[in-house]
Amino acid sequence: MKSFTAFALLIAGLSVGIPSAMANTPSSNEVSKKATAKKASAAKKEAQAEDDDQPDVKGLTATAFDCELGNKLTIYSNAVDDQQIALHWNKRMHRMHRVSTTTGAHRFENAKNGLVWIGIPAKGMLLDSKKGKQLANECKNPEQAAQKVAEG
Repeated sequence: MKSFTAFALLIAGLSVGIPSAMANTPSSNEVSKKATAKKASAAKKEAQAEDDDQPDVKGLTATAFDCELGNKLTIYSNAVDDQQIALHWNKRMHRMHRVSTTTGAHRFENAKNGLVWIGIPAKGMLLDSKKGKQLANECKNPEQAAQKVAEG
């Protein structure tokens, strides 16, 4: 009987110690949140590192844009991959990644350099999100420029 009592006390002591040990162990939900945050952070770092790379424009379709104040830029796109473009601006090529919008506008960003290209059917504009200013506005490709002439 003494051994049974000692065994019962041992089990009771262990069961009291379990909740405190569990309190120090992260829940599976916490582990999942941390893993998701790490993946998102890694993806963001990878995209920013990729933003520094000079995009290869071989085989891409080039579209020249004339903007107000004599500014010019060229967008290189791939009909198969609409998630990124290459933008030639100010003697430099920039890799731009699509950002979804609710308005239907085509928005591409280069987070590292702060460049934002917004294209709508009538025109496009290039913004510097870091400085909060427009770099080029009223940018039109030949097709958009011809539409305005036809309407006017």
